[in-house]
Amino acid sequence: MKKIAYFDCLAGVSGDMILGALVDAGLAEQDLRQGLDALKLSDFKLISQKVYKNGFRATKVDIHIEDSLTERRLPEIETIIQGSDLAGDIKEKSIAIFHRIGAVEAKIHGTKLQDIHLHELGGLDTIIDVVGTLVGLDILDVKRVLASPLPLGRGFTCGEHGSIPLPAPATLALLEGVPVVGSDLDIEMVTPTGAALLTSLAESFGPIPAMTLISTGYGAGTKDLPIPNLIRLLLGSQQTDANHIIETLVMLETNIDDLNPEFYDHILARLFDAGALDVWLSSIQMKKNRPGTLLVVLCTPKDEAVLTSLMFTETTTLGIRKRTVERQSLSRTIETIETPYGTVRVKIAQINEGSKKISPEYDDCRRIAQRKGVPIIDVYNAAVIALKDRS
Repeated sequence: MKKIAYFDCLAGVSGDMILGALVDAGLAEQDLRQGLDALKLSDFKLISQKVYKNGFRATKVDIHIEDSLTERRLPEIETIIQGSDLAGDIKEKSIAIFHRIGAVEAKIHGTKLQDIHLHELGGLDTIIDVVGTLVGLDILDVKRVLASPLPLGRGFTCGEHGSIPLPAPATLALLEGVPVVGSDLDIEMVTPTGAALLTSLAESFGPIPAMTLISTGYGAGTKDLPIPNLIRLLLGSQQTDANHIIETLVMLETNIDDLNPEFYDHILARLFDAGALDVWLSSIQMKKNRPGTLLVVLCTPKDEAVLTSLMFTETTTLGIRKRTVERQSLSRTIETIETPYGTVRVKIAQINEGSKKISPEYDDCRRIAQRKGVPIIDVYNAAVIALKDRS
């Protein structure tokens, strides 16, 4: 069983909202406090309480800070984390998140990464939000994190340099490549800390994935809004095999009836070069009894925008459908096998203990068959036999 956390960002996301949702979903406060004790910081106090947002009961987590320093350079934050007693992987992930924040701030302000001052983001509350989220997910034994598309409000907020338009520039930079949707609310709905956490931890942003629901948690924001100011956490499990990989992917598809069919070879090559995991064509019957072609592209969420643009520019389509799908596949390795005809790469997928799927690489077999002047099936079978003999 693999535990999965899905963050449904009803009213956006912030670090304290994530902590509240984790506690509300079953993370023991005492365990979270003990995990944060590894930071070896004495000038903060974590307090959680039950609150109501538009009738919904939720958990509000507040970090009370005695430290007045709200501005730190990245090396100072690294020193705090590296000097802690946190587990090595939590240290590594925490520092990576702050590096992402520092990188976007440095780009925005036109300075070097090591010289950037993290103003509000350099306070202990942000460090605790980041580390606390990682500690909480670790305690709950969460292996996969996913999230919904993120709603973005408008307006202005006050920062170290005066008024800042919302969404904050750092937030927008961190959300590049992530699905977002506009909101009518003039308020900061996604904070830079929340954006950094979810974009660093979530493997995809889309609908609720298939899972067996274990518990639900609601993390409350500070302000009262016309909508429930909450983030909802769905904690569930997935039945998995050690040899299986579960991925959330995007499927793009369009119907085409007015494209020169000679162009499809070029279009498919362009799509694969741009990151498509798979591309296929199907014959369909369209309106007015026109024969047409269904073009389907399977890709990761991060490649969706590039591939969508490519489909628009390279084909005659005026519209593309999109849906999120979950793919379960076998983990695989590639081995190089010596055959009487030459060297062939072979994909090996483990089905279960003692059972494998073997697939010699087509391009290798074709190249050797052409060079040797032999049937491709002979090269293919020779690679399978050589692998079995070696085993």
